[in-house]
Amino acid sequence: MGKKIKKEVEPPPKDVFDPLSVESKKAATVVLMLSSPEEEVVSKACESLYKFAAKGDENKLTLLELGAVEPLFKLVTHEDPVVRRNATMVLGIMASHNDVKKSLRQLDATHAFIARLAPEEDVVIHEFASLCLVHMAVEYNSKVQIFEQGGLEPLIRLLNSPDPDVKKNSIECIYSMVQDFQSRAAVRELNVIPPLLELLKSDYPIIQLLALKTLGIITIDRETRVMLRENQGLDHLFKILETKEFNDLHVEALGVVANCLEDADTVQLIQETGGLRKLLAFTEVSTLTDFQKNAAKAIAKSAYDPENRKILHEEEVEKCLVALLGTDNEGTKVAAAQAISAMCENLASKQTTGTLGIPQLVQLLSSDNEEVKEAAATALVNLTTAHLGNASVVAEADGIEPLISVLSSRRDGAVASAATVLTNLATQEPLRLSIQSHGIMSAIVEPLHSSNSLVQRTAALTVAAVGCDADARAELRNMGGLEPLVKLLHSRNDEVRRNACWAVMVCASDEPIAAEMTRLGALDILEEINLSIGRKNNFSEVALEKILDHNLPQKYSQMGYLASNNIILDGFYDYGQVKRGVKLLSLEELSAQELNDRRAIILVNAKPPEAEAPATTEEKAHELHARNTSTVRKTSREKARRNGELLCNFDSPTEEKPDSPGRSSSVSKGSTREKGSRKGKGKKEEEKPKEEEADHAHKVVEEVPEKAVWLPPFDPILLDCITEASKAILPLASTKEQVVALAQFVADKLGGVIERDKLHEFSWELHISEIEFELKCNVVPIGKINKGTFYHRALLFKVLADRIGIGCTLIRGEYTRAWNEVKLVDESPLGIPGLLIPPQVFIVDLMFQPGHLMKEGTAEADRYRRI
Repeated sequence: MGKKIKKEVEPPPKDVFDPLSVESKKAATVVLMLSSPEEEVVSKACESLYKFAAKGDENKLTLLELGAVEPLFKLVTHEDPVVRRNATMVLGIMASHNDVKKSLRQLDATHAFIARLAPEEDVVIHEFASLCLVHMAVEYNSKVQIFEQGGLEPLIRLLNSPDPDVKKNSIECIYSMVQDFQSRAAVRELNVIPPLLELLKSDYPIIQLLALKTLGIITIDRETRVMLRENQGLDHLFKILETKEFNDLHVEALGVVANCLEDADTVQLIQETGGLRKLLAFTEVSTLTDFQKNAAKAIAKSAYDPENRKILHEEEVEKCLVALLGTDNEGTKVAAAQAISAMCENLASKQTTGTLGIPQLVQLLSSDNEEVKEAAATALVNLTTAHLGNASVVAEADGIEPLISVLSSRRDGAVASAATVLTNLATQEPLRLSIQSHGIMSAIVEPLHSSNSLVQRTAALTVAAVGCDADARAELRNMGGLEPLVKLLHSRNDEVRRNACWAVMVCASDEPIAAEMTRLGALDILEEINLSIGRKNNFSEVALEKILDHNLPQKYSQMGYLASNNIILDGFYDYGQVKRGVKLLSLEELSAQELNDRRAIILVNAKPPEAEAPATTEEKAHELHARNTSTVRKTSREKARRNGELLCNFDSPTEEKPDSPGRSSSVSKGSTREKGSRKGKGKKEEEKPKEEEADHAHKVVEEVPEKAVWLPPFDPILLDCITEASKAILPLASTKEQVVALAQFVADKLGGVIERDKLHEFSWELHISEIEFELKCNVVPIGKINKGTFYHRALLFKVLADRIGIGCTLIRGEYTRAWNEVKLVDESPLGIPGLLIPPQVFIVDLMFQPGHLMKEGTAEADRYRRI
């Protein structure tokens, strides 16, 4: 046997590198290894980088700063599946960092990750590629890229993956994508409903939750809800709601059901299967506040459809909603009140809720939560609108006081709703009086100052509703509410301006309030509004006329018309025609002007001076009585001579007035001026400050001047004329006879009958000028006029008719023309006894045939009114 010879080991080829095991402790070194051509080296580098990145966000940022993202992204498309898998894993976990996501967007990485979702790829690649898309889909531009690059289809396919992580990542990415309406439509076309319903059966709650959230978003679209119903999706949802173990999913499942309840077909289907009754019952007893809140929201959303409201009422949804008002959760109370508001569109539901829920809603008005107050007030608005019964229930539940307190709320919506409810209640007189007694006008002033147009609109409407009573109007004036109300007339909002005009129209029923609003500029604003085609409204013209009704001189000068209910009182004056927007000077200012060549201003004032003394307090009256009368009169005369009077000089009557004993039958102009000065300007009062002395023997009298009160001069001739006309005309049997007699009386007083052909020879202008020169004043009392033309006679006819009680209008024409219209009942046609004929309008002739009545619209009537 031969000797064994040891076999020599052949050395490696000279061109082969000996294997080298390297232990790296720096991430930078491993990042450099990503560029190695050796697949095993790259794979192991990716593994170590994955472990490093998984430790925290700081490490992810470190790898980004070391430039690892770009080489890793290149490896995602590597030929070797292991390298692709490991590289995708690293980027999948790094993509949760915002800076990494930004870097991936710059690299346009979405297309590569979508490609990794292909069926032939490894499940791990599916998991981390979808995870990377989840992180990137948070940003809008990335969602657009995923959508445009066809990423939804592979994501929906992966919902059927056997791996739960892949399912979770895929549904989460889809959930982010369907926030955009384009993606919602796309997933519907890709038939996403069946796989989503399968995910509801998953053993993993997070997958079920994401599936429900996704369904909640995509069922916003009606077409998707139809698909869900066709795939029996409601059965899956109600199974979740009926399973107590799925409590954490109930809120989301209810959200999907809420969307489905918008469709009448779905509501009817749920009703037929008994699901609606179960849902309402479960809502009442549920311990989940979010569930109750969302259930109320679902009812509110469904109730916007008339058919749904009918079905919900049949299921007695009102009981459920009223029960929710009593929960401890503020959000649930708000949602329930909003649902009640929506259900009120159904009249039967409004009636039912009014009986059951109004007391609880009234209690919520006192809540510390402003949102609850607003929701409760809004519900009461809908309950009381066009429903007198519910309005009475609110009052019976002591709701007026809390409603008025809500007017001071910090939320504009609450204030507006409270004001609207009070307006609804004020349509009933007993409730209106109760509202007034609680100080509504004091409380409404603050809302009138609001800058919110809704609050302004409702507050003005409340003033219009409650202002029907004089006490309420007086309270509004005393509390300073007229100023903000007048300011609302300037509003650019049509509704605000309209309601403000309405309120002004109502408040202007009282002369003091009309005068105050005029002082605040309401007259000028309303004139401006009515001149604008776009701004005037149904109430602006009436409001203007209402204010002018208490300022008849302005009304007649501006509008050239006084209605039969515009009674001319003492102090009226005819200035002549003015353009709209021109404000008349006061009679005092006109009396103070020097004599000029303008048309004479005709004054009506038959009030005796004894009745025109300025009012004083009892204390001042007592002091005046105690003074030395002769000293006071002497002082007044001296003051008048020294300062000069604004009054005009008038001749006194030639006969002694029977109702004014002691008046001289022949008084000089000077004495008349002196008496007028004393009566018109008011007495310069003296005060007697008393000093208590030991012997009470002396009194110190000191004169203290007071501001004189100007009063219009008395026209005794007009007073005689009124007395004479009353005695002669009132005994006449019929109105027609009274009109004819009064016309003849006026014509006799102002120059008699004038022949039509000789009208130009009637020299009334010279007569008026002589009176002006005699009085040294432009203001002429109508009683002093003996020759008057159309407008003098028409004015005197109106004055006397108003005093006697004959209804007539006064209308100004052109070129000194004016006329009166009266309404008279003509004789019944023969053969029809007892037939009631409507009154006809006649124009009264005061010039050519005094007492002749011309039927409106006839040729002779037109000829009388025009030259």
